[in-house]
Amino acid sequence: MGQLGTFLLERFSEPTLMALAGLFGGVLLGLAARLGRFCTLGAIEDLYYGASSVRFAMWGIALGVAIIGTFGLSAAGALALTDTLYLGIAWNPWASIVGGLIFGYGMALAGNCGYGALARMGCGDLRSFMIVIVMGVSSYVALGGPLSAARLAIFPVNDAGPNPASLAHLASSFLPFDLHVTGITIGVLIILLTLFHAGLRNSPKSILWGAVVGVAIISGWGFTQWITAHGFDRSIIVSHTFTAPVGETLLYVMTSSGNSISFGTGSVCGVVLGALLGCLIKGHLRWEACEDPRELRRQIGGAVLMGIGAVIAVGCSVGQGLSAFSVLAYSGPVTLACIVAGAAIGLRQLIVGFSRIA
Repeated sequence: MGQLGTFLLERFSEPTLMALAGLFGGVLLGLAARLGRFCTLGAIEDLYYGASSVRFAMWGIALGVAIIGTFGLSAAGALALTDTLYLGIAWNPWASIVGGLIFGYGMALAGNCGYGALARMGCGDLRSFMIVIVMGVSSYVALGGPLSAARLAIFPVNDAGPNPASLAHLASSFLPFDLHVTGITIGVLIILLTLFHAGLRNSPKSILWGAVVGVAIISGWGFTQWITAHGFDRSIIVSHTFTAPVGETLLYVMTSSGNSISFGTGSVCGVVLGALLGCLIKGHLRWEACEDPRELRRQIGGAVLMGIGAVIAVGCSVGQGLSAFSVLAYSGPVTLACIVAGAAIGLRQLIVGFSRIA
């Protein structure tokens, strides 16, 4: 980045630059949610009950682009894959399975994942505002609060060993190909397979916004790696996720004088801002509230489960399903599959008439 990078480092603190990096990708994700209708639960609902798999196929584009870009950055020396959050810790399969199922089920009850709730909140949905607050608080209860000791005892988090828990690293150890060639090839194959979907091919808008989501994930890796490499602070390289960072943002709002802004807080604010811009463009901005106490109770319960489940799984539908998947961590596809399964169970429960949380 040359002179521009030097200017930024001299003008802004590293936490501020991290927050700006998160803000950039967050705005892209917010726009994708509102203009491109990119939504985790919406894609699952369409797939099972809406007789349409186009929004589900958008995930293939987003994943393919994110993987190609992430491994492209690594090939160019602009990203150290093993320094990223999801390859820097050892993989705990049970954490991915249990956390993913809890998160997915909670997502169905709440009617949105954390990312979707932030996007709806940006358009004036007060129900989503409540979901975001409850999810953020519950994530910190599990992360460093009363449930943290029990969580770590059941699902311990350890540093990664000499062999990263990565599909690309595993494949390249058996194949006569470079790690980066392997990763990029996997990304290309995902996109090609996804483009067999006739409905998606007939929807250039869906392809575009799926690609934008992938770019947002890449931007997180690239910017945080650059800031860490050229600044003085040494931190884990991260990209977008929307559970613990929501709690982090709430904490920053309450204690900003004794706390610092971060990539996560910028990312959360970026989604809200991007969604607001998208709603203004489409003329969909309006205030909404919950008039049914039973519905609100169900959504609050779902938000609690999402916060706890995401901390157990070390990421939400975006954090594991996109960011972890983009570095081809073992946890990415496993957690995403469990999130889909948990959401399918929750949606099934709601559709056959159960509206109360047991």
